[in-house]
Amino acid sequence: MNSTPNSPAAAGSRGNGIPRVIVATTALLTFISFWRAAAIVLNDLASSAYYAGGEAEGYIGKTAPWFILAIMLFSYAVRAVYVESCSMFVRGGVYRAVKQSLGGTLAKFSVSALMFDYILTGPISGVAAGQYLAGLISELLQYSHLGNPLSEYEVNFIAASFAILVTVYFWWENTKGIPESSDKALIIMKLVTVMVVLLIAWCTYTAILRHSPLPPWPHVRNLKLSAGALGWLAGSPLPHMFGIIAIFIGLGHSVLAMSGEESLAQVYREIEHPKLPNLKKAGLVIFIYSLVFTSLVSFFAVMIIPDTVRQSYLENLIGGLAMSLHGPLIVRLVFHAFVVVVGTLILAGAVNTAIVGSNGVLNRVSEDGVLSAWFRQPHPRFGTSYRIINIIVALQILTIFISRGDVTFLANLYAFGVIWSFTMNGLAVLVLRYTRPGQREFQVPFNFHIRGVQIPVGLGLITLTLFLIAVTNLFTKPVATMAGGAFSVLLFVVFTISERRTHSGGSSQMEMDQFNLELESELTPEAVGARPGNILVPVSNHFNLYHLGNVLDRIKPGRRDVVVLHVRLLRRSASGENELDADQLFGSIEQHLFSQALSMAEKRGKSIRLAVVASNDLWEGILRAGASLQSSTIVIGRSAKDTTEEQARQIGDAWEKLGDIKPQFNLEIHLPNGDKIYKVLGPHAPNLTANEVNLLHRLWLRFSDVLAPQELHHHDVVHFALEEVQKEIEEGQEEAVVKRLRAHIEANQQKKKPSS
Repeated sequence: MNSTPNSPAAAGSRGNGIPRVIVATTALLTFISFWRAAAIVLNDLASSAYYAGGEAEGYIGKTAPWFILAIMLFSYAVRAVYVESCSMFVRGGVYRAVKQSLGGTLAKFSVSALMFDYILTGPISGVAAGQYLAGLISELLQYSHLGNPLSEYEVNFIAASFAILVTVYFWWENTKGIPESSDKALIIMKLVTVMVVLLIAWCTYTAILRHSPLPPWPHVRNLKLSAGALGWLAGSPLPHMFGIIAIFIGLGHSVLAMSGEESLAQVYREIEHPKLPNLKKAGLVIFIYSLVFTSLVSFFAVMIIPDTVRQSYLENLIGGLAMSLHGPLIVRLVFHAFVVVVGTLILAGAVNTAIVGSNGVLNRVSEDGVLSAWFRQPHPRFGTSYRIINIIVALQILTIFISRGDVTFLANLYAFGVIWSFTMNGLAVLVLRYTRPGQREFQVPFNFHIRGVQIPVGLGLITLTLFLIAVTNLFTKPVATMAGGAFSVLLFVVFTISERRTHSGGSSQMEMDQFNLELESELTPEAVGARPGNILVPVSNHFNLYHLGNVLDRIKPGRRDVVVLHVRLLRRSASGENELDADQLFGSIEQHLFSQALSMAEKRGKSIRLAVVASNDLWEGILRAGASLQSSTIVIGRSAKDTTEEQARQIGDAWEKLGDIKPQFNLEIHLPNGDKIYKVLGPHAPNLTANEVNLLHRLWLRFSDVLAPQELHHHDVVHFALEEVQKEIEEGQEEAVVKRLRAHIEANQQKKKPSS
């Protein structure tokens, strides 16, 4: 419903009756340290250590560790390309960056390849975790004499079933909108680090004790290229005539070790100041960690696991290492169990990252007008882009069914998306060197100038190497080539048709014209047209606007201004921009949301102001917007996934992170049944019950008589009690204090329960 020129709801218009929407182009971001950024990336990248080495050896033989090492060293060069692409600040993300440099056709293809990569990350990680779990079960059955080792069919069945269960679990978590946590990523990486240190130390001891030789040198004659490794080149004399082709075949079968690099670009937006130096630090931490972990696992596997049994451990390489170490069987079994637990955590995390990344990419593509707004329609209850999530998870589960729990099959498919995603990014950055010349904060090294023209030797060699590996894989991985090509073509067709419909659909454009979008770098009371002390009402889902209705029902016109705020959550999508265009923040979904809000205001004869901001954290985005607008009250609806107490706790945590200047807010949580919960964010006097006031008064009376003629106030009793608690904590009795406090809370909860 449109507001009319004389409508009270259109009070924010500039004389033409069209409601104004203030779009803040600077994102209200929550920043993390480079350590946390590295942990997030490593949760994705380090997962490949669990399957990359075994998959490579299955194709190229015992020389595989050297190729894994070469790929890990090369990954640092590829990471430099991603650092440059982040530092260029191409507004609009991957799609627009590639479109500017290579055109719309290749831009859609690059996104298709990236989606193929993301969609396969979940299945290969989930199935690999299932393979490790099945391997442990098989070992325990033998050790306890409860049965024979599991057959290959049983192992694959367990792996596929586990992968489906994990995928369904994270589908529900993402549908509810549970955000990724850098805290969880850091905890997982600490566990992985403990496991890696123990593994390397134990492997080193075992290798020295057994005088284990290094794997064969990566000479062409040492390469054992099977028919499966050669694909369509089987029977061709080329790999034997030209050693360089055999080397690229080996690199192509090892490229899985480099998966997850695009995650670095995803977290760039969230890294704290100074951004680029911290990005480089995170990249260095990731490089060292992944180099040591992934490379050494592959080397030690060849050196320690006997050749006669190693083939049965290629999909469970670290599990095989654990069982082949020197030491008592029971100790090795316990360590194997630890490896499986840690592996399950990191591989399951990669499943979640795949869904988050895929969702972010497709949302980003939708924002760029390539996919219609239908895909981003919010969930009626949770407000998430559930249609995109459903499509992604359906494709992942279908992939798991097709694979039947076979990691090798998935690895071949995955390699297609990985290498072409890297290649297209490298090519885009290379072309942008010429189409958008000028100073950059960072460039891939080894650049020369001839007659004023830059010759990017380093970047050119990296892109050429990626392209040659990608082309080699086209011929040596026929199944991946056909599947990846078919998927990319299908997604390309979907993108093309949807883009044409989106740009030719006049209805969406007419709906957009109902609002006058005004760009402002910062959100201020003056820009929005609201006085300080206003009421901020965040809205995200047009199905749940009851809290806005409650506010409009109670306010009196002219007394206090109401600002309706929509926070556009910035999902991780390999897009590092900090400032956004209006069309990236305000589309048909936001138009529908604000139309509903205006309709509610019109029916009540009240005025509202409209604003949009971007943030990567909902609560911090709301609080930062409230601080910028000098709001006194924030009114929210009840969360669909958390209790009101948990909701208040999360908001309180976000308030603590605001910085040195923390404004006080009155927080109202409105429930659908009309009930309201009131909180105060910031230091404030507690709301004491009648019992607590009476207890305080009785203590004051008792001590007043004892201390007479000294004057005692009620606040003296409170202050004294608080200082006594603080003194106990400082004296090392915090555990006892916490125990008493917990008992006190539990006793109060028991009193509140109705008697049966």
